[in-house]
Amino acid sequence: MTRIVVVGSINMDLVTLAPRFAGPGETLTGDRFLTVPGGKGANQAVAASRLGASVSMVGCIGDDAFGQQLYDGLVSEGVDVTHVRRVDGVGSGTASITVAGGENSIVVVPAANGRVTPAQVEAARGIIRGADAVLVQLEIPLDAVDATLRIAQDEGVPVILNPAPAQLLPVEWLSRVRFLTPNQHELATVLGAQGESDFRELMRRAPCPVVLTRGEDGAWFRDKDEEPRHQSGFKVDAVDSTGAGDTFNAALAVYLAEGLDVAVRKACATAAIAVSRLGAQGGMPRADEVTAFLETHQ
Repeated sequence: MTRIVVVGSINMDLVTLAPRFAGPGETLTGDRFLTVPGGKGANQAVAASRLGASVSMVGCIGDDAFGQQLYDGLVSEGVDVTHVRRVDGVGSGTASITVAGGENSIVVVPAANGRVTPAQVEAARGIIRGADAVLVQLEIPLDAVDATLRIAQDEGVPVILNPAPAQLLPVEWLSRVRFLTPNQHELATVLGAQGESDFRELMRRAPCPVVLTRGEDGAWFRDKDEEPRHQSGFKVDAVDSTGAGDTFNAALAVYLAEGLDVAVRKACATAAIAVSRLGAQGGMPRADEVTAFLETHQ
């Protein structure tokens, strides 16, 4: 069984379904409201667990009602929560999400996610040592991300860094990464090349292998000194794109042992299934669903 460690955020998503996005100063009547577990870290942990991996989560929740719901949700999905810490006097992270026309707009309040520390990551060194891959994002403090990269490198464990929300990153960080998994905007931001539109050239310039997500277009990927290659996307009726990138990252980590080409193809398929369903974690498929999807989508 593939063993995955996820170091990252745990949020409660406050989701509003609307006919369109409201403009500045405008009030719209929505169609539906939901509270569902989310956060890039927790999303990736749940997605990987549903795909059959043994998953451990490292992160923080608040001492509020949301925190208990988020904790219980991870447990119900089979995620090991030994290194999920409850922070007294702090609320859990939230994401206010509006979904319209299959797209989304998101405002994140980190709250307890801002309390993840290098010491907490160090305390998880033992499970990192035993992992097949580590997933980490940028919704937690950067010193905790740095600690994750350093510890994983020390232990010889490959790291998949999903650089969202995007920001300029140190070259030494990227040198420790097995795969960087941005979209085009995120890659340009990470490299300090905002405004440049040739994503394949940006991939060549990155000091680490890159798997670039392109929505309906699928993904482009480049391992070490290879030229960028393309995996086409799968056509589905999009309902909600929330969590699609997290689903993609989890699948990439779970299937990486099968080879990069296979992993990227399966990650695109897994994400396609997710966008055809409502909710970040609610839309994430299980391994048998991915297999069935690929059998009917050549």
